[in-house]
Amino acid sequence: MKTLILGGGVIGVTTAYYLAKAGHEVVLVDRQPGPALETSFANAGQVSPGYSAPWAGPGIPLKAVKWMLMRHGPLVVRPHLDPAMWLWMLKMLRNCTSVRYARNKARMVPIAEYSRDCLRALRAEEGLGYDERSQGTLQLFRTQDQLDGIGKDVEVLNEFGVAHEVLDRAGCIAREPGLASAKAGFVGGLRLPGDETGDCRLFTEGLAAIAEGLGVRFHWSTEIGGIVTEGGRVLGVRTSSGLMEADAVVVALGSYSPLLLKPLGIRIPVFPVKGYSLTLPVRNADAAPVSTVMDETYKTAITRLGDRIRVGGTAELAGYDLTPRHPRRLALEHSFTDMFPEGGDVREASFWCGLRPMTPDGPPYIGASPVKGLFLNTGHGTLGWTMACGSGRVLADILDGRKPDIDPSALALGRS
Repeated sequence: MKTLILGGGVIGVTTAYYLAKAGHEVVLVDRQPGPALETSFANAGQVSPGYSAPWAGPGIPLKAVKWMLMRHGPLVVRPHLDPAMWLWMLKMLRNCTSVRYARNKARMVPIAEYSRDCLRALRAEEGLGYDERSQGTLQLFRTQDQLDGIGKDVEVLNEFGVAHEVLDRAGCIAREPGLASAKAGFVGGLRLPGDETGDCRLFTEGLAAIAEGLGVRFHWSTEIGGIVTEGGRVLGVRTSSGLMEADAVVVALGSYSPLLLKPLGIRIPVFPVKGYSLTLPVRNADAAPVSTVMDETYKTAITRLGDRIRVGGTAELAGYDLTPRHPRRLALEHSFTDMFPEGGDVREASFWCGLRPMTPDGPPYIGASPVKGLFLNTGHGTLGWTMACGSGRVLADILDGRKPDIDPSALALGRS
């Protein structure tokens, strides 16, 4: 079977790898000159299945108002007339109930846990390095109310057997000694020792090279014009290099997936939510993070990547606008210097932004579409790096006619 994959980020490349391992003829197309040059380029760097949770949850509407009023707050909404944005927001509000939150989180944790296991197996088999560490992640709480509010999340972690520990201030410093010099007060944290960290771009570049060795053909700097169908079946894709025919097409275009699918009458509620990051060199290793520390108040993730530190965060609803905005840089700098003031110099940081493909309920879309031969692997939001290997493996199994190791029905298009 000849399979055409649209998208050269971490989702598209992992899908190409697993399909090639299964013996498929695979071609990958992307408009960029190489892999991982959009959303996968400089994300927060955490592989955190235990923290896989929907943004929509009880209390979020009131919190959203508070966040927008905060100095250095984690949420920015830039209203415009795109009806897709308002419809997406309404659907998200519909999911802000305890019942829906628990259901959606229960759909997300299994694919995230499975993906982490697939990543470990792939790393062992291929010897792929990407500044990875396996030293857990720590969610840090500045207030007692935040710490007291983790009960429902802990219940889900217990339900799925996810190892975790609730720490007081001293326990947090014992796991992350750099926090001893923190300027901000904090009362405790929730640590997941099974989580990992790593540079998503380095991983994707390395895996693309391995996939090429398995026979995957990459068409970089190639614009995608549209999907060609006939009689309810996919025939191929129109590109700037001409028509590319295929038996199957996988849409792994992140935030741009809905734009390509809409002419086919397929509407998926995926909307871009812009995120930002800083990347700076480690100045003092003893005062820098060991792994990932998540600042719950400002919703930032501070991650050690070899001799660098990545600070990622912010949710900005502004459509497909990729303008980097200086106040967002200041917000990231504030969180980092509060927690690790001696770890690195923010004046040396590079500043980046990208579009996260968010669904209103949280889980991605993985599986078949109404068009025969057309498949989806998109909508992973902030968890593309966490869920990439599992998503690629599951979709490869579906295309190959094998039963996936986990049940993907809750990730299908048309789920309730």
